[in-house]
Amino acid sequence: MSTKSLIRRLAFPAMFAALVSLPGGATAADRTTDVKVIEEIVAKVNGEIITRGELAATKALIQAEAAKQGLTGAALDEAVTRVSSDALRDQIDQLLLVQKGKDMNINVDADVNRWIADMQRTSGQAETDKFHAWVREQSGESIEDLKLKYKNSLLTRRVVGEEVYRNVTIPKGEMQKYYEEHKAEFVRQETVTVREILVSTGDKSPAKIAAAEKKAKEIVDRARKNEKFSELARQYSDAETAKEDGMLGTFTKGQLNETIEKTVFPQKKGYVTDPILVGNGFEILRVEDRTVEGQAAFEEVQNEINNRLAEPKVQPKLRELLTSLRSTAFLQIKPGYVDSGAAPGKDTTWKDPAQLKPQTTTKEAVANQRRFKKFLKVVPYGRTGVKDTSEAAAPTVTPVQQTPIQNADSSPRKK
Repeated sequence: MSTKSLIRRLAFPAMFAALVSLPGGATAADRTTDVKVIEEIVAKVNGEIITRGELAATKALIQAEAAKQGLTGAALDEAVTRVSSDALRDQIDQLLLVQKGKDMNINVDADVNRWIADMQRTSGQAETDKFHAWVREQSGESIEDLKLKYKNSLLTRRVVGEEVYRNVTIPKGEMQKYYEEHKAEFVRQETVTVREILVSTGDKSPAKIAAAEKKAKEIVDRARKNEKFSELARQYSDAETAKEDGMLGTFTKGQLNETIEKTVFPQKKGYVTDPILVGNGFEILRVEDRTVEGQAAFEEVQNEINNRLAEPKVQPKLRELLTSLRSTAFLQIKPGYVDSGAAPGKDTTWKDPAQLKPQTTTKEAVANQRRFKKFLKVVPYGRTGVKDTSEAAAPTVTPVQQTPIQNADSSPRKK
């Protein structure tokens, strides 16, 4: 198999139930021992597939996330096993919701294109090839895979919004009652959320400091003229946060440098500071958001309360929707894998065409099959119903005048 053929098969896994590598000249007996499975399909969902590799990748992400939360040893293993047990269910859920979105003619292409365009502006890569290379470097995925994942994510959210959230209404009176009973949970500390741009002063020589200050002032002017601070940060900042569009984080009083704290805390959202000289350069900060200390008003937290009260009602309704979608779906799952969200009574038995037995097994059956084929031209195609056993009427034949057969000398030939 050529490299190009292998890439093509890997690019279109739905076309191949399994990818195998067979040595040249292998006999039929050899193939059972020499077959090397590259990828394995574990579930089929309305013409789409889920592979063992996808489930393994999901488990690896779960493990990495659990490790980030500080879990180790047996606690880590238990958490990974527990969450991974729903991995196949979650994959099936998303495929069904994406397919439902397509059935509903939900179109998110404009949102996907706008997201890609914003990403390209942020990257600073105007050339398509260089932008695609940048995407792979940043995410480890191709632009096509990234677009598909984002599109499926949008479709999923739209379907859940229209089919579930739209049908869950929390009366305002109920939200106000919750607010009064949980006021202590809505007492806010004063916080500020900021982005940064750091212009390095290099070796801190007078020339480097002057050049850095000049550059920092130019960036401030551009930011105050409504150029996107996030794009400026990605393009010009010498800080590690440049990769995150300059996002530094949310802070309470006492967590920031005293000079910076006194500068940003009194300011409103959208404020851009003058360059502030710090240890290794000039720091420029933008206030992204801020909260005032004290009791939050009901209007400020109404959406948060709505989400809190809606969530317990949304989850059962979402599961009802997914169970309904499963009940009408073409769904097959390989032995050894479990869909923890299975619809009751739904047959999801894996059916392998390679294991089907021949239906014609006797000489008489073969002979009958051959005789039947001879009459195919006179049997109306698709004829169904009760067999007609009445006597057929005699055919009406119009005599055809025969031309006498003659010899070569034109005399009548004797019979």
